[in-house]
Amino acid sequence: MTEIIGIRFRGGPKEYYFDPRGLTVKPGQYVLVETASGPEYARCITGNREVPDEDVVQPLRPLLRVATEGDKCTWEQNRVREKNAFGIALRKIANHRLDMKLIKVESNFDGSKIIFFFSSDGRVDFRALVRDLASEFHARIELRQVGVRDEAKLLGGIGICGRPFCCAEFLDDFIPVSIKMAKTQNLSLNPTKISGTCGRLMCCLKYEQDAYEDAARRCPKQDSFVMTPDGPGNITNVDILREQSVVRLDDQPESPKRYRNCELNVLRNGKGSREGIEIPAERPERWHSPDEEAERGGAARYELPDLADEGDETKRRARRGGHGRRRSGDKPAPQGKPAPQSKPAPQNKPLPQSKPVRQNKPFPQNRSARQDKPVPQNKPVPQNKPAQQNRRRFGRGGRFHRKGGEGGAPKAEG
Repeated sequence: MTEIIGIRFRGGPKEYYFDPRGLTVKPGQYVLVETASGPEYARCITGNREVPDEDVVQPLRPLLRVATEGDKCTWEQNRVREKNAFGIALRKIANHRLDMKLIKVESNFDGSKIIFFFSSDGRVDFRALVRDLASEFHARIELRQVGVRDEAKLLGGIGICGRPFCCAEFLDDFIPVSIKMAKTQNLSLNPTKISGTCGRLMCCLKYEQDAYEDAARRCPKQDSFVMTPDGPGNITNVDILREQSVVRLDDQPESPKRYRNCELNVLRNGKGSREGIEIPAERPERWHSPDEEAERGGAARYELPDLADEGDETKRRARRGGHGRRRSGDKPAPQGKPAPQSKPAPQNKPLPQSKPVRQNKPFPQNRSARQDKPVPQNKPVPQNKPAQQNRRRFGRGGRFHRKGGEGGAPKAEG
C-alpha cells in the first residue's frame, strides 16, 4: 500500500497523486507540489489515504509544503499577469497576420515560463511571434496547438442539456465516441442534434451505450419472423428502452400492433425467407397487467354505491333543479323505491311562528267605479246607442269598421 494525496490544478477535472512525505493535508487546503515544469500551486481534493501499489504510477512527485499567505499572493499576481499577456498576445498575432485563435494563457508559479494555447485549422509558422513575446515578457515562451475538444475543455461552458461541459466538469480523458452508438440508441442522425458545442459527437453518448447493448441482446432484431398471440408476422420496429416490438401481422398487414418481448416467439431472428420454417399451432400467451390479472381472478375493482343514500341524492337533485326537480305540487314516489322522508326539525331551535293574515285596505273614498260617475248635464245622452260589442269593433277597426261612411250602425240623431 502507498500513501498518497489527491491534487487538482486550476480547478481541472483530473486528479493527480502526490507523495505527502509524512505531512497531513486536509481536503480543501492549498499546497505547493513539485511538477515537471517546477513548483505549482494546487488544491488538495482527497486527504491522506492508502491505495494499492498497482494503482500508482511510480515515481510519485513529492509535496513541497502547505501553501502560505505569501504563496497565495504570488498566485494572484500570476493571474493578473496572465490576463495582461492574453491581450498583448492578441495584438502580436494581429500584427503578424497569423491564422490562429488564442484560447488561454497560463504561467507557472515562479513566472519563469508562460504557455499560450491556441487552435488553428492547419500548421502555423509562429517563430517570429515567439521572439516578440519573449522580448516582451522576458520569460520562456511556449505555444501549444490544441484541438476543438481541448478548446471546449479549457474554455468551459454550458451544453444543450443545461449543465456544464462534461469534459470541463469531471471527465479525466476524452472517451472515443462513434456514430454507431447513435444508431444503437435509435437517435436522430442529424449532426446538429448529436453533436456538442465543440462540433464533435457528444461525450454523453458513451454513458448509456452499455445499457443499450445489454437490452439489445434481449430484444429480437428488426424484420424478424415471430409468432404473436394474434398470429404470425414480421417485426417492423423495435423499442429497446421499453423492450417492445411493432409487428405487422400476416392477417392484418395494414394495422401493425405492439407487443412485449415476452409475448413473442421468435421463429427467425433477422432478415431471411420463411422457407423451411415450421409455424407452431400453439400461440404465446398474452401479457396482462396486474390490474387485469386481479379482474380476471374475481377481485372487485370498483365498489357499488350505497343504496341508502339514494333518497338523499334525489332530494339534492330536486333542490338544485336537476333531473328530479318538482315543478308543481308533490308527486308520489316511483314504485320500487321508498319515498324520501322529511328530516325532523332540530330540537334546539324553535319553529317559526306563522305570520298574521294581512287585512285588506279599505277602498279610497275619492275613487269610485267608472259606472258610478254622474253623467255631465251639458252633454245629451244619445238615444239610439249601438250595441257595446259592435261599438268596440268599430273603435278597433274590426270587421264592421266603416271605411268611407258606408255600412255599420246608424248615427244617433240630435
